[in-house]
This record gives sequence, structure tokens and C-alpha cells, in this order.
Amino acid sequence: MTAAVRPGPAPSGDGLPGDVPATPAALRRLVADGRWTGPTAGLLDGYQQANLVIVPRDLAFDFLLYCTRNPAPCPVLAVTEPGDPVVRLGTTVADLRTDLPRYRVWHNGELTAEPHDITTHWRADAVGFLLGCSHTFEGPLRAAGVPVRYAPESAAPPVYITDMATRPAGRLSGPLVVSMRAIPARLVARAVEITARYPAGHGAPVHIGDPATLGIADLARPDFGPSPVVEEGDVPVFWACGVTPQLALPAARAPYTIAHYPGHMFVFDHTVDAGPEPEVPDGAPRRAPRRAPR
Repeated sequence: MTAAVRPGPAPSGDGLPGDVPATPAALRRLVADGRWTGPTAGLLDGYQQANLVIVPRDLAFDFLLYCTRNPAPCPVLAVTEPGDPVVRLGTTVADLRTDLPRYRVWHNGELTAEPHDITTHWRADAVGFLLGCSHTFEGPLRAAGVPVRYAPESAAPPVYITDMATRPAGRLSGPLVVSMRAIPARLVARAVEITARYPAGHGAPVHIGDPATLGIADLARPDFGPSPVVEEGDVPVFWACGVTPQLALPAARAPYTIAHYPGHMFVFDHTVDAGPEPEVPDGAPRRAPRRAPR
């Protein structure tokens, strides 16, 4: 099946074709075919995007506990069965080995690869976690007239490692990581109000204003992603970021761990406002619609 696309300029970045996929399923098909390898920020406004973490089964409970203790950077959307690379949530059925544009792979705490496909890295005890992503709320921000600015070289926000510690869990601990968007001062309150509606996209900001409060020495030099775009009258606004686990996981020295490459996310079929459609087991009776009272 040919992936549906809608014509128009795509955000700049590595490996992006000239046409933008019209649906998440179309994007995932392009990704799996190796025809889309760039970032997903700025694509498919209104759809739920997600960070990825894959760990061995014996580390999965520690990671789930870490997410529970740190819900702002790690809002859990879906968890796979051990060894099963397929995620199923609502109408979304997708292969985590092939359906993200790029990945990062660690062995015994050392980063060893950043491939576009992890089929050869998948293991029989692998458990996949999909975590909410701040790209999710960018569509609602734009719809409300709040600008979301990108550097010309990349359609992704700048990301910074802070000096704020997350709550440890088992073998996992590390600093909070944040993404930043520069918001006109008059629209900051509106941005806070809108993003607070989306806990599955990290929710409200964790900090507004002086980057030094978070231990960020130079806003112009992010740890991940492009340089920020800050215009006169803008205020830096920081949200918890799903890159946070990537700093906690290496310390566990697991035989392997896998995550998304920053900015290169998984995209679900459901919109952030509607949420996933409930799954109905095969053969289960479907509830008839309730009739309105006469």
C-alpha cells in the first residue's frame, strides 16, 4: 500500500522527503520503508507522539517504578509484553523495531549505535515503554495562536540537562532533562493553561524564566537538538522531557537498553484530545448505544 501524503514543504532536517504524511499510519509506513528518517516535531498536529524506552525484562519493574515516581518526564502511555515488539493501543498496531525514524542503543551502559532500525538489536526478553512527548501539545499551542519556533536546521526543540535530580527507583537515577520553547511574554500564561491540559505530553512547564535556576549555564548551547530561536520579548519556558530516562538508564549497566533518538518519535493513530479508542476483545459483545429518553 502506498503511504498517503499531503503536498507541501516538510520541516527541514535529515532524511525528510518533500511531502508530509497525511496520517500517523502513513508516516509509520514511510519510516518502516526507510523513506522517512528525520524528526517528527512539527508533523501531524494534534496526534499523540511518544518517546520510546526498551529494557530487559529484569529491569522493567525498576523502570516502571521510575516512571511512576517521575510522571512529568515519564508519562506512561503503553507497555509491551516481554519479547513482543508490537504495540497495541486503540487502533494503533505498530512494530517498535521499525516504526520510529531513529534510535539509540546502549550495551552495558555504553552508547554503541544510533540506527534507523533495531530489528537486529531486539531481544527475546525486551519490554517496550512508550512515554508521552511534548511534541503532542505543539499543535494545540499553534491552534491557540502561541508560536512554536524552530531553528532552520531542525524541526525539534532544544533540550537541556538540568541540575535537578529525579526520584530514583531501584537501579535508576539521574537528572531531569527539559525541552525549551521561547514564548512571547504576553502569551506565557496561555501556554501554561494549554499545556497543563495534556499530562500525556508532560503537562504544564516545570520552570519559566531564568535558565540558571535549572543549572543551565548557556541557553544558546543545548545538550541535544538545535540552537534555540528567541525573539525580542520572549520568555524561555521549560517542560519536562522524555529524554530524561536516557540519562538514568546507562547507570543501570544493563546488557542492553534502547531509546528513540531525540526528536525522532513514535506517532499514535489517536489525537491528543480524543485519546485512544477503547479496545474490544475478539468475540466480546459490543455495548449498544444508549437511547435518548423520550
